[in-house]
This record gives sequence, C-alpha cells and structure tokens, in this order.
Amino acid sequence: MGVRTLPFQIALLVVVPLVTGARADDKVPPAPAAAPAATKAARTTVDRVVAVVNDAVILQSELEQRIAPVRAAAMEMQDLAERSRRLAKLQGQLLEEMVNDELMLQAAVAAKITVEQSELQATIDYIKERNQLDDAQLADAMKAQGLSFDHFRRDLMRQRAINQLVMPRMQLGEDDIKRRYDELSRRAANASRVQLSQIVFELPEHPTEQQLAAAKARAQAALDRIKGGEKFADVATAVTDDARTRPTGGQLGWFDPDTIDPAWEPVVFGMSKGDVRGPIQGKGSLILFHADEVQVTAMKPYDQMKGELTKQLKEKELAKLTTTWIAELRKKAHVELKI
Repeated sequence: MGVRTLPFQIALLVVVPLVTGARADDKVPPAPAAAPAATKAARTTVDRVVAVVNDAVILQSELEQRIAPVRAAAMEMQDLAERSRRLAKLQGQLLEEMVNDELMLQAAVAAKITVEQSELQATIDYIKERNQLDDAQLADAMKAQGLSFDHFRRDLMRQRAINQLVMPRMQLGEDDIKRRYDELSRRAANASRVQLSQIVFELPEHPTEQQLAAAKARAQAALDRIKGGEKFADVATAVTDDARTRPTGGQLGWFDPDTIDPAWEPVVFGMSKGDVRGPIQGKGSLILFHADEVQVTAMKPYDQMKGELTKQLKEKELAKLTTTWIAELRKKAHVELKI
C-alpha cells in the first residue's frame, strides 16, 4: 500500500474547536531528534534564505516543501515556458503566504499565546479520525510532506492569535443579518446553487490589446463551436488552458452564493441549465461558464436561517479582518524577499 497523502490544507490550518475533556497525560509522538551539528553545517552549504521576516528566516527547502503538493498540476503542462511561468508564480504566491504565516506566529508569541500538549493531542486525534489514519500512516504522510508535529502546534497558535487578537474587532449586528436575508430573498427567483463548468483562455498579467483580442477571438471560436452543436465539455477538453479541469471537460462542481467572485454572481446565479455565459474577464484569463445543473430553493423564514446566516457573515467578516490585520503586521515588520 502506498503512502497516504495528508491534505495540505488540513495540515497547515486546522480550524477545529479545542476538544474539551482531553487528558493531560495524552502523549504526542515525539518530534524527530535534532540533526547533528555536522548535518546542520552541511545543510547550510546547500540551503539558502529566500525571505527574512524580522528576526526569522524562511529557507529554500521550506518553500520547496510548501510547493510540493501543488507542483504536480503545473508539471502536467506541455509548454515548458508556460510551465516555468506557472511554477514561478506559485513560488511567489506561496512565499507570500509563508511570510504571512510567520508574522502571525510572531504576533502570537508576542501576545504570550501558547498551546497546551493536550490541545495539540486533540488536534492530532482529529486529523487522524478525519483522514482515517493510524499513527504509522500519519507519520508516513507527514514525512512525505516534510511536516512535523510542531507544524500543528504553530497552526494552532496562529488560529488562536486570530481568535484573540482579530475576532474582538468584529462588529456584526442584527441589522447586518437581516440585510443579508433580504438580499438572498431577492435572489430567490434565481438559482440558489449552480453546477459550473468553464473554459479558460489565459492572459498575461498585463495583456496588450493584441493579446486580449487574440484571447477574445479564441473564446468566440469556442462559442461558435458550442452554438453549432458541440458539447461544452468536448470543446473545453479541446481548447481550455486550465490543465486542472481539462480532463473533466472543464467541470468545477457546485457553487453557492458568496463562493465565487462577487462580480460574477449576477451572471452565474442568473443562469438556467444549459446556459453559456462569457467570455468574462478575470484575473489573468477570459472565462466561458456553462451551467451544467441548477437548483432553486425556496427561502426559509428568517428565524430558521438566522443561525446559518450569522455563521456565514462571521466567517466572511473574520476573513476580511484577518487580511487587514496581516497587512498591519507587514507594515510594521521588516520583510525582505530574496527571490
């Protein structure tokens, strides 16, 4: 049996309630022993610093571990120049995430936020249960991804920092919840869920008029094929630039309101089954959307929806406040990117 891959997002941001009742004598498997001095010295000759964050550094090897889970999709691209561009873009994005993670961790330390051993054990037990792993399988999955139990501890500290330092800034009242309910009520005549497929026509970060015109011409040619009777999925497989969805004919899955770009919501949730919309210009691409399936759900009374709406609004507001908080941390910090 092969090594089970631990989903990276689960490993890197475990947002679970701290389990009450965890025993103080629960044991966390020991972390790997520290490398001998000679090994560390040898490492410094082949590793390099890719970012400085105040008094901390991020190493090339750490960045490579972060990229590993998403590298495979980029490596499927046949165009070597485009593959190199995609990998460079991924490297830059993930390095920025690592800088933000380090700043949040430093803020947690400055606020004297700690994680008890029993809380860490509860998180590890949760990950094992969710991924159906025993101790040996978890150890193998972590080793394959270059993770340690200290990763989980740091993730918990960052989450606790958000809860203690950011959440108190939240101001969400009854009027906000009612306003959201009224907005959803107005949409009730439209689709409440849409199963989408897409065809992507990539653009450079700053396209020229000629490059934009060429992408629009490709999109129009695809539309003409679809209007001529070809299946959207067949055209997507033939022409999309998105290697991730090409094998499935452009399928993206089901979407609810607030799960896509707000600028696209009126378009997507105004579609009927079989409709094609676009091309719509997004960040770095033109996109054709196809509504594979549409669900329309009657609105429940406000009292029945209030709890779920409150949860959704809190999550959305907390995400915005966290983004603002990280920007504040970066403004005060010494951050130097070396790639």
